[in-house]
Amino acid sequence: MPTATTTSTAATRATANTDTAHDAGTKSAERGHATLLGAWRARGNADLATHLAHHGPPPLPRRGDVTWPERFAATIEASGLTGRGGASFPSATKLKLVRSARGHATLVVNAMEGEPASAKDKVLLSVAPHLVLDGAELAASALGAIRVVVCIADDAHETAAAVGRAVAERAGTDLAPVPIEIARPPGRYVAGEESALVSWLNGGPGAPGWRPDKTKPLTIGRRGPVLVHNAETLAHAALVATYGAESFWAAGVVDAPGTSLVTVSGGVERGGVYEIPMGTTLRDIVGFARPTGEVAAVLTGGFGGSWLPAGALDTPYAPRAMAVVGGVTGAGVLVVLPRQACGIAETARVARYMAGESAGQCGPCVFGLPALAADVEALAAGKLDPGARARLESRIAAVEGRGACRHPDGVTRMVRSALSVFAADAAAHAAGHPCAFALEPSVLATGTNRS
Repeated sequence: MPTATTTSTAATRATANTDTAHDAGTKSAERGHATLLGAWRARGNADLATHLAHHGPPPLPRRGDVTWPERFAATIEASGLTGRGGASFPSATKLKLVRSARGHATLVVNAMEGEPASAKDKVLLSVAPHLVLDGAELAASALGAIRVVVCIADDAHETAAAVGRAVAERAGTDLAPVPIEIARPPGRYVAGEESALVSWLNGGPGAPGWRPDKTKPLTIGRRGPVLVHNAETLAHAALVATYGAESFWAAGVVDAPGTSLVTVSGGVERGGVYEIPMGTTLRDIVGFARPTGEVAAVLTGGFGGSWLPAGALDTPYAPRAMAVVGGVTGAGVLVVLPRQACGIAETARVARYMAGESAGQCGPCVFGLPALAADVEALAAGKLDPGARARLESRIAAVEGRGACRHPDGVTRMVRSALSVFAADAAAHAAGHPCAFALEPSVLATGTNRS
């Protein structure tokens, strides 16, 4: 069974086998994989004493141990850990790129969570902040970094308070060898993109930048390279370092080891954040959240993700398996669309929201996304002119792949998937016969998850 919490109260929804035993030296999970939410589920507290009682101190390097960084990097590589922020990039590769760069490194914890349908990082930092900070200190020590910066959106007040308390508890202890500071960039959808974060930390506008060569690390001023990792990724890194790579492999599947936090919302009774083994089927994950009725489709990955039909619910939740059927894991989001909802109307709402979240710095976003949203809105209302459907397809092709970041690509992917998954509905709407549910209230969270 998965561990789950609600996005509002972080109350346990289901149980998980998380009991652990600590040995001298490398620790091991007594019954397999150590989980992100296990300590909180077992002990119900997020403070440092509870964290240490459950996991013990992180295996930080001892003074003069010059081989420790290489051993840490090798452990992360052996675990097969990939990023949980959206791109699923191998964590060891990112670490290696920054370690090989010159200058004084900075470790950035990306806890921005601008995706409206996601609450995983908010929950994680509320119930297990020290696990994230353990991972940050370990990665920073491996880089020889001079500081850790935890980036939390300026409107995420409760999350910032929780992290602030955790940082204060560690101050002056051996658990904080690298200084930790909290930064509060603007809470916009694109502000959490790593080049946007680094731009803001450099005193810039916090807008994504064009990066033709992503093997070249980002930098902060003249200080040196920056490693940006999602909060969940660093929490996993802490468990890998503490319990060993083999523990991480105790959950998940061959091409996607470990667990993942997934926010389930939409037409479900028990929406919240679930920790699931990678490879769990979409049907099982949705089932944990108890659908309110027949499932018509699922939006995977978030607002910049992809719709999948109900016929794809037996797909394993893992990047490669999802890609085969046109889905994405993305930011760890599943939004359930019930049969009594209009997929075209919901897509129009998402497209309009995403058009308003542009950084405003390139044509595909500034002009293309609003026009695309208007076309989908017209389709939802059943008010298309004869050439509108062809124009919609043309706009998608014109926008895709032309932005300074991947924001417009996510929108075009989501709209294109809707035209495929809801093809019959789209044809009826285009013929002037929108479905009966087109004017019903949205099942999507098009506001913000932050507080």
